[in-house]
Amino acid sequence: MERDNAVHRGTIVIVDDDDLFRESLQQNLEEAGFCVDSFPAGRPALKHLLGERTADLVLLDWKMPEMNGIEVLRNIRAADRALPVLFLTILSDQIFEEAALLGGAVDFVEKSRSFSILLKRIDLILNGLKVEARIPDATGTLERGSLLLDLASSRARWKGSEVQLTLTEFKMVHYLAAHAGVDVRYRELYDLVHGEGFIAGAGDEGYRANIRTFIKRIRQKFRDLDPAFECIGNYPGYGYRWRDDTGAVA
Repeated sequence: MERDNAVHRGTIVIVDDDDLFRESLQQNLEEAGFCVDSFPAGRPALKHLLGERTADLVLLDWKMPEMNGIEVLRNIRAADRALPVLFLTILSDQIFEEAALLGGAVDFVEKSRSFSILLKRIDLILNGLKVEARIPDATGTLERGSLLLDLASSRARWKGSEVQLTLTEFKMVHYLAAHAGVDVRYRELYDLVHGEGFIAGAGDEGYRANIRTFIKRIRQKFRDLDPAFECIGNYPGYGYRWRDDTGAVA
């Protein structure tokens, strides 16, 4: 690669043990104007990233021998490096996406997605459009009818029983309850997890399917405790609203 002759859009580090995929991705990125350093394993990549060399973004595979992607991410964060990390993996289960985002990754993209989609995600990150979500004040407690949220510990209780929510699910319930009585857009809920401007799924509105999946799972967890739970109202084409079960309007 002739870096001096490239239209320099940024420096990207690829960490992936699939040689063919890594080399193909590197070629595509270089043709798009990026400087690229690539590594077939986590340990040499960490040595590079935690040394004197700089990078604007890390594209990280999850399943690798010896040190997997989440371990590489933890080492980067433990070293207090604020490098943006995007997981690029064959794993599609939502549990992996949540673990990556909660571990400090800024994005999670399946390898099956086209290079043009990946490039859009990269541009969003490097252009600073993916910012921290706006979450209401996270101190004390929040009470809405039978719902009690402990904001310091991210624990939810419904009619005195604990609801086993993940951190992502808790953030969504917190946001809805904090805006009780107000219609909350799909986009607002998705931005809580993925940052503003993030687009997922097919088309510009693809993120809606992700939110529907989250809300379906959240509702079920509340209904496991209370089959009559109906506090999350759906407004098709727009989003959701938290409705106080006491009948009061926030």
